[in-house]
Amino acid sequence: MQAMIVLFLGIALLLFLIIKVKMNTFISLIFTSVVVGLGLGMNMAQIPVSIEKGIGSSLGELAIVFGFGAILGRLVSDAGGAYRIAHTLINLFGRKYVQIAVMVASFILGIALFFEVGMVILIPIVFAIALEVGVPLLYLGIPMAAALSVTHGFLPPHPAPTAITTALGANPGHVLMYGILVAIPAAIIAGPVFTKVAQRFAPEAFQVKKELSAFGEVKEFELDETPSFGLSLLTSLFPVILMGITTIYTVVVHNGVAPAKPVGFDSFMSMIGNPVGAMIISLAFALWSMGWHQHKNSKQMGATVEDAVKSIAMLLLIIGGGAAFKQILIDGGISQEIAKIFIHSSLSPLLLAWIITVILRVALGSATVAALTAAGLVQPLMVSASVNPALMVLVIGAGSLAASHVNDAGFWMFKEYFDLDVKQTLKIWTVLETLIAVVGLVIVLLLSLFV
Repeated sequence: MQAMIVLFLGIALLLFLIIKVKMNTFISLIFTSVVVGLGLGMNMAQIPVSIEKGIGSSLGELAIVFGFGAILGRLVSDAGGAYRIAHTLINLFGRKYVQIAVMVASFILGIALFFEVGMVILIPIVFAIALEVGVPLLYLGIPMAAALSVTHGFLPPHPAPTAITTALGANPGHVLMYGILVAIPAAIIAGPVFTKVAQRFAPEAFQVKKELSAFGEVKEFELDETPSFGLSLLTSLFPVILMGITTIYTVVVHNGVAPAKPVGFDSFMSMIGNPVGAMIISLAFALWSMGWHQHKNSKQMGATVEDAVKSIAMLLLIIGGGAAFKQILIDGGISQEIAKIFIHSSLSPLLLAWIITVILRVALGSATVAALTAAGLVQPLMVSASVNPALMVLVIGAGSLAASHVNDAGFWMFKEYFDLDVKQTLKIWTVLETLIAVVGLVIVLLLSLFV
């Protein structure tokens, strides 16, 4: 119980430093991590090691994914590619249905992309569409984020659903099939439906903006001077295409299980399907398609690259700070304390798994870590109660998305990319994620009556 009290006091301290003291978010996260580590009784020598481990493990991959993703997005935007995509989609679907078009596109792309990669790639395009239609970015951004989030929580080949499917011995095909049944209504409710509600209780966040701090001012273009729709779309989706090819190859050739030590052609497919490898190849293509091919010189492209890197420098630090806070909570033993609380519970195994995962999510921040930790805790329950493993995977996935807040990297991504303050992010992003978690639980419980 003492550990839980320290956790909640730590979160309160973090919010106080950011909201009241107006302290830089990254510094606040690091200071809070130290205080919470001391409160949890960690060895003082271990605290800086955990902070270093948290930042390093988080930014190791994200530095390339975010950095190259931001550069790719800025190259497409500066060349007029995002404007061309936006203009074409608006003409195709009509202004009335552009919100649905964005959500459907985000859902399809989200199946192949990690949440962070999808956010980096889609934001410039969605921003360009919002400007062209003349609506607030959040009007399209909420459905986009909801679609990306449900694929991250419910559908293989995303890390958490895939890992839990393996850990619990569930059938991957069943998880994917039931997962789509859960994900679609969750995305609709947390996307277009929630957008209408959010406009009422957070109207100050729904302002039409001409520029975002993460991207700067979007330039205006003459349509005939922009790259073609096909080339613009291909450049934007190049990482998706590479990862999608690898996923299909793995399913067809290896029954969905990637070889542990790939050799020959398998190693090539593994490289292009890895988010880092996909981003490196995609950026190389973007430098040609949105740069040299558009008659831009290296100096102009260098300025675009520099602006893109500057725009995400603080975002990377904030995500690293959130990861440091998460690592302190893990190393401080929060997950073991949560397991003790529910050891003799008589609740339904599916409901119990969801509650445990929600608490872990609130405590640890990372959806993937919360899901994997919960899977280990509820596995004995699942066996003794004869629960369908695929439904257990999905209910844990639902719980892992709940109540995203200041110790979650996704919270800070949403805040920074949409130019929100902490209060607005709590009102919109935290509620959006919790809606997905609750809707997911309800649908899984309904499915349990039939399967």
